[in-house]
Amino acid sequence: MTLEYLPVNPCELGEGPLWHPKLQSLFWFDINAFKMHNWHNGKIKTWQFAEPISAAGWLDDDSILIASASALIKFDLNSGDMETVKDLEADIPGTRSNDGRADPWGGFWIGTMGLNAEPKAGSIYRFYEGELRQLHQNITIPNSICFSPDQSYGYFADTAQKMIWKQPLDRQTGWPTKDATVFVNLGSQNLYPDGSVCDSEGYLWNAQFGASRIARYNPNGILERVMNLPVTQITCPAFGGENFNTIYTTTAFDGLNSAELQDQPLAGRIFYFESEIIGLAEYQVKL
Repeated sequence: MTLEYLPVNPCELGEGPLWHPKLQSLFWFDINAFKMHNWHNGKIKTWQFAEPISAAGWLDDDSILIASASALIKFDLNSGDMETVKDLEADIPGTRSNDGRADPWGGFWIGTMGLNAEPKAGSIYRFYEGELRQLHQNITIPNSICFSPDQSYGYFADTAQKMIWKQPLDRQTGWPTKDATVFVNLGSQNLYPDGSVCDSEGYLWNAQFGASRIARYNPNGILERVMNLPVTQITCPAFGGENFNTIYTTTAFDGLNSAELQDQPLAGRIFYFESEIIGLAEYQVKL
């Protein structure tokens, strides 16, 4: 594995990488800086927001759906115009959005959490056909939202609980049909599951915060391989590139002390490497 990184400034808390399959470019967020970045044809573009933003799904060639601390926002990539599509815990000032991803039906799953990761202050929602429905509550740090390619399951994690769950979904509508069950319990290894993405073979790639690694699990939750990175705080992987076999991952330097920063000069960078495994194009959000 040849590991490289984009020649851009590091993120304090990089998150939410999204490869836009139509624009053939990468979006990601620096949550603490209230910024969204885009890398396209060797150039970076940055947008500044007024509150934390953390995740997105693509709508068309010109616009994306962004999850902010208080809303789901339709954002015009050309003009910068913003339209609130749905409030997201706008009446709870102590929370913000975190991990999120579009589902195969055109819905969008998004997690919320306390601004200081207060225990059980967060939830996971699904936005679909104009409805924002709470799916799970009492979540501390929602992560790992992704979907099996056969559309049977949705996945999510609570990083604080060191647990990833899988939940059966209705093949027609994408709504959960049964309670979630444990997919991977990382407690015994003291590992913290952050963002995840599924590949075309139905395996789940999980960034493990604090452990300098991305782990790939088979559909039964069995560890298949580990990719090591030169920084500890890996936050979320995403498949991209022309053939969807480039794996990008966001990282963070948030909370590292001076000695750790000296040991990890690449903390906060956006890394990428080529894989023999093919990923999936991110699903289109349908408003």
